[in-house]
Amino acid sequence: MFISKQMAALGIAISMSAPVFALLPSTILAHTSGATASSVSVSQEEATRIARDAYVYAYPLVLMDVTRIQTSNFAAPTQFPHTIPNHFVHAATFPSDKFKVVIRPNVDTLYSGAWLDLGPEPVVVSVPASDRYFMLPMLSLWSDVFAVPGTRTTGPDRAVNYLVVGPRWRGQAPDGMEVIHAPTRYVLIIGRTQTNGPADFSYVHQLQRQYKITPLSIWSNPDAPPQKWTVEPNVDMTTPPPLLVSRMDAQTFLERFTSLLKDNPPGPLDYPLVHQMERLSIQPGMPFDIDRTPPALRVAIEKGVEEGKAMVKKMGQNDTGVGRKGWIYTTESGAYGVNYRLRAAVAAFALGQNLPEDAVYPSAATDSEGRQLDGAHRYVWHLDKSQIPPVDAFWSMTAYDKDGYFIPNALKRYAVGDRDKLKFNGDGSLDIYIQASSPGKDKESNWLPVADAPFTLMLRLYSPKLAVLDGDWNAPRVTRE
Repeated sequence: MFISKQMAALGIAISMSAPVFALLPSTILAHTSGATASSVSVSQEEATRIARDAYVYAYPLVLMDVTRIQTSNFAAPTQFPHTIPNHFVHAATFPSDKFKVVIRPNVDTLYSGAWLDLGPEPVVVSVPASDRYFMLPMLSLWSDVFAVPGTRTTGPDRAVNYLVVGPRWRGQAPDGMEVIHAPTRYVLIIGRTQTNGPADFSYVHQLQRQYKITPLSIWSNPDAPPQKWTVEPNVDMTTPPPLLVSRMDAQTFLERFTSLLKDNPPGPLDYPLVHQMERLSIQPGMPFDIDRTPPALRVAIEKGVEEGKAMVKKMGQNDTGVGRKGWIYTTESGAYGVNYRLRAAVAAFALGQNLPEDAVYPSAATDSEGRQLDGAHRYVWHLDKSQIPPVDAFWSMTAYDKDGYFIPNALKRYAVGDRDKLKFNGDGSLDIYIQASSPGKDKESNWLPVADAPFTLMLRLYSPKLAVLDGDWNAPRVTRE
């Protein structure tokens, strides 16, 4: 169900005689497959580099697919994010500190998630008229955002039906229906509807029930039989997807990658790298078999994959944006073009980031003196009146443990923001207290609890104003008391 049936095995051969090969130990010859196979010379050093770059390029695709399978391998939708293909599943409440499926979740919005499988046929995504801020970003399996129905883009108080079609579709859309062309067979929707605390849940639930996905055959004929899906019994449903991917060896990872490329093809700007990968017999839609490669090539590929793993891990920690006075963030997320390093870093750090026009996510792991944030100390985030985050929607600050998950605390409070009952100072400035113990009853409204352990912070700026996008506004740093 999840991976297309593989094609005939790809043959790999050495086109030089053994004596000559012995004289050239640094040269590897790999055949590319096609109507006419041709041998391409590549050094071990170059093969390692290509394999490393291929891993970085492929990482979001493989991670997204592992996440897709783990979160949609059910007989029926249960609770967010557990669903079946082409069905919304809605979060009824905010995630708790037990939520481990996606790193750095939020408590600003209620999620509405769906995995679209556009292989069998297109689907109709229906959006209600709403006076509430919402967005339904659609991500390709490469993790690029290619459409965002919602308040900012399609406008408030407007009901719309969108026909979402896959890359192979060549049919005719129903009259008056807008077509969204998805670049991959599988599409992730991570819908978010503004939710002003638990008291607001029931109103948001009414809106969520109006987000609908309908296969085109059923839209045209309500009596058509529903789509059927099979639950795969041998799927690891408990290990977090990033950990599952990090455990893959070169063969497992590259075989998964090349299989996925058949229905989720490279983008139109990717061919310079695609052609390099072909020199290692890493080809779209063709099964990869490292056991059939020459020994020297195998060593180079395995080394490159391990270097790619290390690079993704490092980038996920350090390269998800530009440091701006202690906060690290990017205004280039969501649509990455050929910036494969940034795409992999964001996938490793916070899979599913939005376009910057919809949200920007400054993150901090250090205080104003460059020291690691640690709950053994007490911190204050002071904002002058002119420093209050400039947004058209709303903002919040969330604390996470070192692995990117919510920190358990007695208040079950994981974030504070402008929709909370914050106490401002007389001059209009604001102080947020970040510490493990209460700062005192008179300050608890502005308290963001953490544990007595290292932690990180993330700001969420929804519909940020131009001052954020062009860098004129920078968040003040957190100071240790």
